[in-house]
Amino acid sequence: MTNTFSALDTPTLLLDVNQMEKNIADIAKFAKEAGVIYRPHTKTHKSIEIAKRQVKAGAIGVTVAKVGEAEVMAEGGIDDILIAYPLVAEAKLRRVKKLMEKAQITVAVDSVEQANIMNQFFSEEKPLNVWIKVNSGLNRAGVEPNEECVELAKHIRKLPALELSGIFTHAGHSYAAKSREEVEKIANEEAEAVVKSANLCEEAGIKITHRSVGSTPTFQIAGQVKGITEIRPGNAVFYDMVQVGLGVAKREQCALTVLTSIVSKKADRIVIDAGSKTLALDQGAHGNASIAGHGYVKEYPTFVIERLSEEHGVIPMDEKMDVALNERLIIIPNHACVVANLFDTYVVHQDGKIIDEWKVDARGRLQ
Repeated sequence: MTNTFSALDTPTLLLDVNQMEKNIADIAKFAKEAGVIYRPHTKTHKSIEIAKRQVKAGAIGVTVAKVGEAEVMAEGGIDDILIAYPLVAEAKLRRVKKLMEKAQITVAVDSVEQANIMNQFFSEEKPLNVWIKVNSGLNRAGVEPNEECVELAKHIRKLPALELSGIFTHAGHSYAAKSREEVEKIANEEAEAVVKSANLCEEAGIKITHRSVGSTPTFQIAGQVKGITEIRPGNAVFYDMVQVGLGVAKREQCALTVLTSIVSKKADRIVIDAGSKTLALDQGAHGNASIAGHGYVKEYPTFVIERLSEEHGVIPMDEKMDVALNERLIIIPNHACVVANLFDTYVVHQDGKIIDEWKVDARGRLQ
């Protein structure tokens, strides 16, 4: 394998291992100082190697979105996995039961009906560990906090095949925040939804050991609220332009980039070989509008990747720029999580030299 960027084909997914390790260390340091558990979401990187490095840095286990991701992580030796997604299909529950032979598995629950389905499938001899998901404002999955959460907890307590041990939420709507003050408000509401719901459950005689919050924009605020026991940031392992736009990270903290080439040069535009199948069309999850175009071009900060087709990225040229055909550009993506899922491998570099290639192990594991 070559050790220089110049010999790489494009487009290529680049990973700065030093910056990634620093990001991981910063999260672990925060968790230790705040007295909370660190359980990163692997949907960002989908990599066994990166998950192992997070665990080595102090993570208790990982969070995943899909059973397929959990299977990959368990096969890779990760032994504590939260599937932060409501599961109801028998095919998926069968796979979860099999996974329980390899790792401690916890599954999200957000309704009485779902709890009843899971109770029929598992057994009192080997109950399924579950956490209630509460809605803290994203208005996606999750019961409403407080009374509705308590009612579900009371119901679960009657089901012998389920064991309730936690309450969690995800403040994904923080990505649409228009200011740092709004992020802070959302983070405090996120923590309150979990802590108050857990306290009400305990007042009803139902012990809630784990009180977990997620979201990269909010974890450093919500994670410091008294009563919270766990954080689950995903994107913070890499960061991206959405996080930069929110003021959560600086561009130099972004560990994931895309190497691309100029393949066409016209009087009013250039075309790069990174289209929507490389950079994705996501310009900000849940409505964020703090970024321009489809990624940040490090060599030419004034460039705007104005539009993407599947294999083409178009950059308007408003003035005469000294760029050359086949010139290489390095782009910080808008949303690192979706971009990582578009590649088979990370080309890992350190101090400007390529040192390894890591597989995106759970790429495409959507079931």
